[in-house]
Amino acid sequence: MTIKDTPEEWRVTATATPFRGNKTSVRTDDVVMPDGTVVKRDYQVHPGSVGILALDASDRVLVLRQYRHPVRQKLWEIPAGLLDVPGENPLHAAQRELYEEAHIKAEDWRVLTDVYTTAGGCDEAVRIFLARDLSAAEGERFEVSEEEADMELARVALPELVRGVLAGELHNNCLAVGVLALTAALAGDGTDALRPADAPWPARPFES
Repeated sequence: MTIKDTPEEWRVTATATPFRGNKTSVRTDDVVMPDGTVVKRDYQVHPGSVGILALDASDRVLVLRQYRHPVRQKLWEIPAGLLDVPGENPLHAAQRELYEEAHIKAEDWRVLTDVYTTAGGCDEAVRIFLARDLSAAEGERFEVSEEEADMELARVALPELVRGVLAGELHNNCLAVGVLALTAALAGDGTDALRPADAPWPARPFES
């Protein structure tokens, strides 16, 4: 048996959108189960996101600390952000987020991994990139606001972040997945075996 996720879509007999927000909405579908019964499934509809594990020449990861109101905590995270428009090239979105949040550019990009953050209640898909060969971006810094105006930036050794994840001290999904995936890649076939930055992404198809 091949252990691989596969596309499948059960029949939906009715759908409604009881809430629409600025970036996301909530949808209710009536879904036909294998035994023929129909059940309601509520889930958040999300445009998709990108995350960037930016690794500098000293093998330190660029992280930022940001207040997250739903969990009432300041979390250490990797740079990340939403896909602004349907079909947006995720690499372009990642380059934009790295510039806006850290004023950094990278010359070398690879796809580290693709994940669904909470597939039981949200259709958000995230592509996490590995970015290397970092340097300061040109021009003025992007003007941030709201929670981002209070962000802190740091560069932390990869093993220290892995330790924090396993110790239950770091909880951000993209950070945890990113640092563990990179650690596995380094212990396995190496980063040269990672997918190219323009690899297809069936969860959020895009134009090259």
